[in-house]
Amino acid sequence: MQHSTIKHPGGSFMTGSTSPDSVFVPELMTEEHRMIAKTAERFVENDVLPVRNRIEEQDFTTTTHLLKKAGELGLLGHSIPESHGGLGMDKISKAVVGEAVGGTSSYGVAHSNHTCIATLPITYYGTEDQKRRYLPKLASGEYLGAYCLTEPNAGSDALASQTTAVWSEAKQSYLLNGTKLYITNAAFADTFIVYAKVDGEHFTSFIVEKTSAGLSLGPEEKKMGIKGSSTRSIILEDCIVPRENLLGDVGQGHLIALNVLNLGRFNLGSACVGGAKASFKKTVAFILERRQFGSRIADFTATKEKAGRLAARLYAAESMQYRTAGLLEDALGSLYTETDHHFINQQLREYAVECAICKVYGSETLDLVVDEALQLHGGAGFIEEYEIERAYRDSRINRIFEGTNEINRLLVPAPLFRRAAKGEIDLGTLARDAAQKLQKPKPTADGTLAPEQRAVEAIREMLLVCSGMALRSYGKEIKNEQETLLSLADLSIQLYAAESALLRTMAAVQKEKEAPRKQALTSVCLYTSLEEAERTARALILEVGEEQEKTALTEAVYKVCAAYQEARPVREALRFIADEQYAAGRYQG
Repeated sequence: MQHSTIKHPGGSFMTGSTSPDSVFVPELMTEEHRMIAKTAERFVENDVLPVRNRIEEQDFTTTTHLLKKAGELGLLGHSIPESHGGLGMDKISKAVVGEAVGGTSSYGVAHSNHTCIATLPITYYGTEDQKRRYLPKLASGEYLGAYCLTEPNAGSDALASQTTAVWSEAKQSYLLNGTKLYITNAAFADTFIVYAKVDGEHFTSFIVEKTSAGLSLGPEEKKMGIKGSSTRSIILEDCIVPRENLLGDVGQGHLIALNVLNLGRFNLGSACVGGAKASFKKTVAFILERRQFGSRIADFTATKEKAGRLAARLYAAESMQYRTAGLLEDALGSLYTETDHHFINQQLREYAVECAICKVYGSETLDLVVDEALQLHGGAGFIEEYEIERAYRDSRINRIFEGTNEINRLLVPAPLFRRAAKGEIDLGTLARDAAQKLQKPKPTADGTLAPEQRAVEAIREMLLVCSGMALRSYGKEIKNEQETLLSLADLSIQLYAAESALLRTMAAVQKEKEAPRKQALTSVCLYTSLEEAERTARALILEVGEEQEKTALTEAVYKVCAAYQEARPVREALRFIADEQYAAGRYQG
């Protein structure tokens, strides 16, 4: 068994700061990263977007043709090792491809589903025979994949599955019975990753081929958005699955499902960033052209405030995604060569918190961008002729995909309390120290980004103070106090977003590269994150704090936020950011 060489344990950002030299930022992309990004962008521009209306009408012949073309270009095999027909590229490459196809709505859903949750279970957990049989075809697009977890009575609670698998001596195969619901790519998938309970008890994963006897499909679901994607139920009636298509060990399906979903959540975050950038670009073009009261609507300061805030939110989301991509690469780099499932599980779940945050923040960033983009289009945004109408409808599913945002939020604080329970950290001491720092902060250090650094530390202090209070108040029952957990998750998300933006800008300032724009973007990011954190922390302190500490701590939270707002008024920064975006004609980080 290998031993992990992870530099930054998952969730460690909650308890301590990180050096800008130790995180990956987009500006560190190599020539190989830029090449795969250009390939993906050209494919989207030249092949996907010209036929987007045919895709929207569920012309699956067009969709499958595009997926096979993507396979020829290497865009399906970036996460599959070269030894099995893929490119064996890193997680940064995965992020840039995911971002590129994220702006294509229904096609992007099919593409991302295939390359991530429909393929990676075999990549990481398949036997050598399974990898040899399936991965080259999944990499080329000869085979297209689907992932079957959800059932009528098993959504967020996946382990409540009622699909069964029983061994048949007569057929020397498993017989699967049950129904899977809302399966993406169902209409044209060749392989299905299916979860069932062996003997009605042991949750297990299987590779099921479309030609398997006993497998049939329900009709296409009529959906609010992503109408061009295929979404059907999978019906299994004594579906015959040979022993060699058992994926992983009997009873270990939950580990495969949950660990691969971690990567699915990261992947979804990348797609959402790409979708948000695409909508932002369309909106910039529209507001630069549209005139009212004798002026371009882009030039009104109210418009600039919107554009500036959206760009700052995108900067935080983009910074978070690539920071996480770097962490995942450290953990998973050559994991597809590993055969020890215990080690594979350990590495895949290391950054579950960061992946959940990417999913939540990314999907909510996309929702924010398309909502404001539609508003900036005015009445035109409500008309099908304008693409923003479709983008608005298509964005909504992302807060439900890969586990609802509420479920993902509940995952975020868990490791902090788990580490405290194991004695790995003394949360009580950390909380007391944080409370002292919050109430008696050190004088702000000198430096270009000193106020931003203090703001990030203040959010971390709020998180630790509130976490310590919650644990003191509820003890082991904290797991049942979901409102509190959701609030702690919000503090964690704001911390990770703010720190990711700051670390990226600190690296840029050190190199004097695009520093003024990045500084302005970071100032606005911190202003917004601190504002959100203040509201959440004050409510939590009043909820779980002891009477004698509530007043002092809520005042301390207010003062640290007011100090930053005084040091960094954002009106001029927002106007500067907007002008920079207008000049570029798109999002510019």
